[in-house]
Amino acid sequence: MFNILDDAFENHYAVPQFNMNGTIWLDTILKTAEECRAPVIVGTTDRIIEELGGFDLLVQTFNTLKKEMDITVPAVLHLDHGQSIESCFKAIDAGYDSVMFDGSSLPIEENIEKTKKVVDYAKRKGVTVEGEVGSVGGTEDGIYSDMLYADIDECLSLVKETGINSLAPALGSVHGKYKGEPDLGFHEMEKLRQSTSVPFVLHGASGISNDDLKKAISYGHAKINYNTELNIAWSNALRKVLNDDPELYAPMDIIKPSKEAMSEVIKDIFKRTGAYQQSKAAVD
Repeated sequence: MFNILDDAFENHYAVPQFNMNGTIWLDTILKTAEECRAPVIVGTTDRIIEELGGFDLLVQTFNTLKKEMDITVPAVLHLDHGQSIESCFKAIDAGYDSVMFDGSSLPIEENIEKTKKVVDYAKRKGVTVEGEVGSVGGTEDGIYSDMLYADIDECLSLVKETGINSLAPALGSVHGKYKGEPDLGFHEMEKLRQSTSVPFVLHGASGISNDDLKKAISYGHAKINYNTELNIAWSNALRKVLNDDPELYAPMDIIKPSKEAMSEVIKDIFKRTGAYQQSKAAVD
């Protein structure tokens, strides 16, 4: 993750994080990343870790698939929205490449204290840490939160006092479908960028226009998170194939169109974020 985010930050593109909701997602994300010669981050939201089989199984599955599929592009496994220090520690011990401690709902002093504990533990294992200030609105994997813009001074305090590798400042994006047009805080992004060199992370990118996406990347968003956009493509394709042929029951015939639909969305996102063919292996 160190190399992936540093390269994206320095070369003014962003690496997408695609959240997985099962092995269908993981298989599709990895295959498409290899096809597009793009670095990729696979996210697993803390809320559904048990439904996905637990930390150890996820790491083993991720590493095994990379090996069996001969994945040569940079691909890392990231814990998204870690809800506790303990969850972050478990992910780190299991072999995750990166974790996010989400202390955004806590008073800033407590957010700093707990994030620093995760950073100190992660550094000993060579794992990167993402922190968050403010609240990305909407609902993701059963967790709802109201939108709350990040305070610039609190962002800088979190970066300075914890040593996080990336910062997710909540500046107008939301999880899930947008109601109306997104209204991102570009003025706040610019002000924050002038005060820190840490890469930013944009949560809730599904539905953001290409122009706004490019502008966010220009302010140093090196990691862009996607979940809803893939899930909509998956569910629409699945619904269509079942409606078109009510007698169909062969699992692979049902699943294939939904994987193809997700792959097309992933390809488009790689191009929109500038990650398409950015893998060093593609150049070498």
